[in-house]
Order: sequence, then structure tokens, then C-alpha cells
Amino acid sequence: MLNQFEILETIKMIEEEHLDIRTITMGISLKDCVDRDIDVSCQRLYDKITKQAEKLVKTGEDIENEYGIPIIHKRISVTPIAHLADACTSDECEKFAIAMDKAAKEVGVNFIGGYSALVHKGYTRGEKNLIRSIPKALSCTDMVCSSVNIGTTRAGINMDAVAQMGNIIKEAANITADNGGFACAKLVVFCNAVEDNPFMAGAFHGEGEGESVINVGVSGPGVVKTALEKIGKTASLGEVADTIKKTAFKITRVGQLVAREASNRLHVPFGIVDLSLAPTPAIGDSVAHILEEMGVEVCGTHGTTAALAMLNDAVKKGGVMASSYVGGLSGAFIPVSEDAGMIHAAKIGALNLEKLEAMTAVCSVGLDMIAIPGDTTAETISAIIADEAAIGMVNGKTTAVRVIPAPGKKVGDIVEFGGLLGTAPVMNVSSYKSCDFIARGGRIPAPLHSLKN
Repeated sequence: MLNQFEILETIKMIEEEHLDIRTITMGISLKDCVDRDIDVSCQRLYDKITKQAEKLVKTGEDIENEYGIPIIHKRISVTPIAHLADACTSDECEKFAIAMDKAAKEVGVNFIGGYSALVHKGYTRGEKNLIRSIPKALSCTDMVCSSVNIGTTRAGINMDAVAQMGNIIKEAANITADNGGFACAKLVVFCNAVEDNPFMAGAFHGEGEGESVINVGVSGPGVVKTALEKIGKTASLGEVADTIKKTAFKITRVGQLVAREASNRLHVPFGIVDLSLAPTPAIGDSVAHILEEMGVEVCGTHGTTAALAMLNDAVKKGGVMASSYVGGLSGAFIPVSEDAGMIHAAKIGALNLEKLEAMTAVCSVGLDMIAIPGDTTAETISAIIADEAAIGMVNGKTTAVRVIPAPGKKVGDIVEFGGLLGTAPVMNVSSYKSCDFIARGGRIPAPLHSLKN
């Protein structure tokens, strides 16, 4: 339990430093919803989600009101829908997305994830159909999020899937051109996707998960920045790391409290706390500003990657001391459009795509919420995915790509998404081509160090 001092400290973190629970995410297995008839399967899906998650939103609101801890989103993740698509005879996979969206609206959650396929080693028929349907599925729904895993450290990288995803992202952008290519903001391509991620757009209820689970994602970049301000610019890097660890410990304790409370009230097992410093466009809630408080003049300059590596490591070390069940992605996110400091750095030219790629080698995920010119080719997008997947594969970590080729936009333009998704400055991509490399297809073999048995 929290003592009186910790309670007062937590209140200050909430009121002055933007501490919040970013999401309570209920994972739901849909393995028992399969049927050869897609309409029957969709009805089972809808019925199960609305029954399991019926009290999720109210429970989150009750905890928020009783404890005074902001809970920004309530979300649902489900079994990768490709499993259901494999069982049915219809190719109209978007029907699953429509049923998911209808269920999400019925129970009142903010997002539902799991319109997903895991194709790191090859495709099944259902996975092929689902991936082809992603642009249509995301354009005709409001709350559905999609993810595709195209590589792992043990399997290598499925370059046929990488090539396809470049085209899928372009199609998704074009079909929602009137809204800045918004469908792409709900689509992420992974290497080494995790099964218990509570954050969107990449959340799905993994194969090894039980019937249902409660996972909580906490966030507090502003709390970390304030703690570093207190120790001043002359503190050693060891002191900086210790301060971040202690702060991460406190943040995780709050997440653990909320997760346990939600689990008990909903009678659903507690899964993990994901301690990810997830920024928002609000001033004072930026990962970039933490790095600048550590001593780099502006995010993106030399030293940024080293500072981010230390931040990510210290967050993990502090979190695991507060909970035995830290999971998900747990580290520091660098979504450009969702971070006020990164938006500024991108606008002034201090932060570019190449530097972001380097930063993804040491942080939680990957190239996230990045707007690129609308005329960027599908092959170039595929090459960006391949580069990011290679970083994940070789380093045994999760990496991802969520880029928006904004239709009609060029470098320097701004794409407005609003809310937590923020504002995206359109960033430059190389004009040199990678078409022949992507066209080779096949599979990049797994690295030698993956053979650990």
C-alpha cells in the first residue's frame, strides 16, 4: 500500500507533472468464435466482446474518481483476427473489423486492437485475406487498430510481407486522403511483436494468453523531467540514472495499484504493467524534453541516442523493482507527432528520419507516427520497414514502423490528426531507390546468435 508521503507525492505528480494511466486494456481471446460462416463468427465475436468488456469503461471511471488518478483510455485487444479468417470460407475479412468496431462502440472504449496477422515466416490463406483487407477495414471503421508482424529474431524477416506492407500502407493512405491518410495512424508493422502490449495501434491478445486479462500502460514523461530539473545540470550521469530509476519506480507503483484494482473489480486476471514513457502533444509531457534536460541542446543532435539509451535502461530498472509483472514494451516511446519536443525538433531540422532510426535501436519500439511525403513510393516504405525490422531482428528487440505517407503533402507541410495523435511535420525521405532490393523477395535469414538452444 502507499503511505501518506507517497500519496501526497502521487497527487503532485498527477496535478503538476502530467502523470496518468494511459490505458487500461482488456485482452480477450476469440479462439472460440471461429466458424466457417463469417457472419456467424462475427456475431460470436461481437457477443463475446460486449459481454466480457461490458463493465470495463465504468470500472475505469470509478477507479479514476475514487483515487483521483487520470485514466486516459480504456481499450480492448483481441486474438489476431487472422485466426478467425483462417476458419471461414469468405474472403470479406473487413466484416470482422466492422463487428469489432460495433462492439467497441457498444461498450464505450476508445480503441480496439487485434485486426492483426503474424506472418514472419509465411502466410496462411486467412492471413493473406486479412492483410489485403486492411485499407478497407481501417477506412470504414473508427476504433479498429491493425498490426502485422513481419519478422522475428528466430525466424528472420519475411521480405514478401515487407513488400506487401509498403503497398498496403500506400493504399490505406490514399483511401483516407481526405483525412490526411489517417488510416495509417491505426496501422503498425512489427518485428518481434509482443503478446501483452496494451498500447495502440499494436495491441493484440497473444497466442499464449488466457481467456482474458487486464494490462495497464502508465505514462509520466513530465514526472521524469521534473525530477531531473530538481537535481540540476551539474549532477553526474550516474545521479541522473538513479533519479530516473527512482521516479520510474514510483510511476510503476501507481500503475500496479490501478491494475490490481481493475483486475479485482472486473474478476479478470491481472497481466502486466507496461511502463512506457508515452508522450502527448501537451507541453510538459515530452520524451524529447527529458533528453534535453539530460543535456542535449535539442532532440536529434549528437548525444541524443546515448541519452535515450540511458533513459530507456533506467526506466526498465526502476519499473521491475516496483512490480514483478512489468511487460509489454516498457521503455521510452518516440512518436514524432505525439511529442511536443520532437515536433519542434523536426520542424527546425534537428531531427530527421535517419537519426530517428538510430534512436530506435535503443528505445522501446520504432519509427512511430512519422508523416512522410505523399508521393513516397511503396518500395521506399517497404525499405524503411526492412531497415527497422533488421534492427529488431539483430538486437532481439521489438521494433515497429507506423508511417503516414500523407496524400498531397510535401516536406515541411503539417498534418493535423488531433487528440493524442497530435501534429506531424512531413519529414524528408531519401530520393534514392531500393526497388531492386525489395523486388528480390524471399526471407532474410535469422542471425547466427538466434541459435541459442
